[in-house]
Amino acid sequence: MPYLDSIRVFVRVVELGSITAGGRDLRLTPAVASNRIKELESRLGVRLFNRTTRNLSPTEAGSVYYDFARKVIDALEESEAVISGFSDSPHGVLRVSAPLGVGRRIIAPLVPQFNEKYPDIEIRLRLTDRRVDLLEDSLDVVFFLGTPKDSNFKLRKIADCPRVLCAAPAYLDKHGIPQTPEALISDNHSCLLLRYPRSPEYFWMLQTPHGLQKFDVSGKYDADDGDVLTNWALEGWGIANKVQFDIQPYLDSGSLVPVLTNTPPEPTSFGCLFPHRKLQDPKVRLFIDFMVDRCRKAVAD
Repeated sequence: MPYLDSIRVFVRVVELGSITAGGRDLRLTPAVASNRIKELESRLGVRLFNRTTRNLSPTEAGSVYYDFARKVIDALEESEAVISGFSDSPHGVLRVSAPLGVGRRIIAPLVPQFNEKYPDIEIRLRLTDRRVDLLEDSLDVVFFLGTPKDSNFKLRKIADCPRVLCAAPAYLDKHGIPQTPEALISDNHSCLLLRYPRSPEYFWMLQTPHGLQKFDVSGKYDADDGDVLTNWALEGWGIANKVQFDIQPYLDSGSLVPVLTNTPPEPTSFGCLFPHRKLQDPKVRLFIDFMVDRCRKAVAD
């Protein structure tokens, strides 16, 4: 078992690019994770990583070993998933990711409810507005807002969600109410942008009388956290493009005001992705069924 534990640490260190991150993912201190790597290198008689003060990368031997080690871990997890189907009480760890706003307000409150029903299943929730990779990040379930580009995974749709352009009354008093989508790209208006490292070019897709059109908007403020954009909008710093259910309380109170309602943003999809092989895992099926049903109710309320 210590050898297998060391292999798990090695795989996550390669995938996450650092001993600290790999250890943290497995709930180990950097010192323990480092010792596991040293034990593995001693057992194999080769150096698995090139180490500098700033970088950690697998050696040629490490890259070869990783390919085999990843298959071992995948096979082990798949076999455990199949065998757990014979148990009356599904157990194990589920690694789940969700966008920040949706994760905080919808997914996170449901996790304890799920755990009360299935106490032997441990949920490790990671929230981020950045794009994640199911395989590279070793995730079991990924919730998303948008249109996934990768069709190699199983998708469960939760809801189609309208988006809305909105701003605070103070912003509109100062800058005026935009009357056409073209006004968004003028110097008079500032759009609040969701950006993150390696994000694609930024634009908004709006529904116009001429069909769906792309507008290359810009602004003084961008962040990789959608809730930051909401707060900036509330403070009067610009126009935000938000999923409606996420800001409905502010629309109801008048803290945010919809604009360009005749040319709204393209609706977005709310759903979850998971690898096809995870269908064999009872805990994945239970979690998805539980969450999809309740997420639909939360979005509809």
